[in-house]
Amino acid sequence: MYEAVHAHPDGDSTAARFAETAARQGYDGVVVRADDARPDYEGLEEADCDVVDGVEIVADGPDRASGAVGNFRPDRTVVVVRGGTNQLNRFAVEQDRVDVLSRPFAGDGDVNHVLAKAAKRNGVRIEFDLAPALRATGGHRVRHLDDLRKLKRILDHYETPYVVSANPRSHLELRAPRELAAVGEEIGLGAEWVRGGLAEWGRVAARNRERLSESFIAPGVKRGRYEEDD
Repeated sequence: MYEAVHAHPDGDSTAARFAETAARQGYDGVVVRADDARPDYEGLEEADCDVVDGVEIVADGPDRASGAVGNFRPDRTVVVVRGGTNQLNRFAVEQDRVDVLSRPFAGDGDVNHVLAKAAKRNGVRIEFDLAPALRATGGHRVRHLDDLRKLKRILDHYETPYVVSANPRSHLELRAPRELAAVGEEIGLGAEWVRGGLAEWGRVAARNRERLSESFIAPGVKRGRYEEDD
């Protein structure tokens, strides 16, 4: 199973610290999200954990997101687009160059049957963000849990792919797979269902590394250019 983390400079902990902590907690790997600059991968040679070079694109609209996807797709193993508005959510699920739509409910966005079917058609995973379930309180937490349960019903119905993450910005916010599975059971998602969403990050990375073929060497190190399927 894998967790998708926000490493320094976007988060508070280095990629190496995340990898070390994740390995102790029983993860097979981490996907390092970067909103802007590349994280510092120094010290990863000592980590007993797979580290996947990713990016999370944060844009104010589909036009800017589209340009960023084009720029990052040849260079990163996993490409995530942060949603939160209906326009960004729709853009992300309609792009087969995008691997994951993250935080679809971060703003006033929603996911309906149209978006679920588009995501399945284009192979875009929709993220179940457990961060508010773990770290929010009051009405915001209640609304988010309702959104997650609704999203699960829709994705289950259309067999839409998904990933699960607690969106940690520090290694101190990392939670072991068994802990997230327990949270999933408690809030009505199911323990095995959460484990499946954590494992899906690893399947996405493996698929994309196969596409990169011999160009992949290590996080941030590659030969050649990204080759898209026809």
